[in-house]
Amino acid sequence: MATRTVAVVLAGGVGARLGAGRPKQLVEVGGRTILARAVAAFDAHPAVDEVIVVMAAAHLREAAAVAAPFRRVSAVVAGGDTRTASTVAALRALEGQADEVRVLFHDAARPFVGAAVIDRVVDALDGHEAVAVGVPASDTMVVVEDGLVVSMPPRETMSRFQTPQGFRLGTVRKAYELALADPGLRATDDCGVVHRYLPDVPIRVVAGDERNLKVTRPLDVVIAEHLATGDPAAGDPSTEDLT
Repeated sequence: MATRTVAVVLAGGVGARLGAGRPKQLVEVGGRTILARAVAAFDAHPAVDEVIVVMAAAHLREAAAVAAPFRRVSAVVAGGDTRTASTVAALRALEGQADEVRVLFHDAARPFVGAAVIDRVVDALDGHEAVAVGVPASDTMVVVEDGLVVSMPPRETMSRFQTPQGFRLGTVRKAYELALADPGLRATDDCGVVHRYLPDVPIRVVAGDERNLKVTRPLDVVIAEHLATGDPAAGDPSTEDLT
């Protein structure tokens, strides 16, 4: 039997930095919510069998309404106050599924993920237990402590991570079991949890896409509007190869 692939669209945050007065995932760009665009990319992808949406508890009903038209969405579940808590909520929703299932965790705030990026993550999971999406750094990168530069890593070795991040379900489950037992847990993404708690698991990095931006601040909405309306293909990332 072919290995199943489940996409988890993480929309648990409230988007305080955007200042929109509501979760950024429910903000519209190009006449469609950011959440709908993110879900659509996975719902339309031929390698994805199931989509789970994780939403801030206070906005579950709105998220369910957004998700209703998508045939592969199997559940809309309440997330937590942190990225870690929202991932854990998704893992609970995946209880009972086999360890070899491929699971893709994607930020709902990235509405323009392309089918080619999803392809690369899914394909890489055939030979790896953990996969990240990276874009080479274009700026000079520095490490700063107390307002002073302490090191300048070579730019050619630096990447900016995007999502989806892909895992074999058994691997990411084990990483979070270990992480949740650590009172000092601090994580901003799922590959970071695997890297810290399962250091022997190699994390494969595949090419991302500059259009796969994360909407975080007001300027990002302006850019997203341009991507959504600047050309016809930009409005439907699930059918456009954006690389």
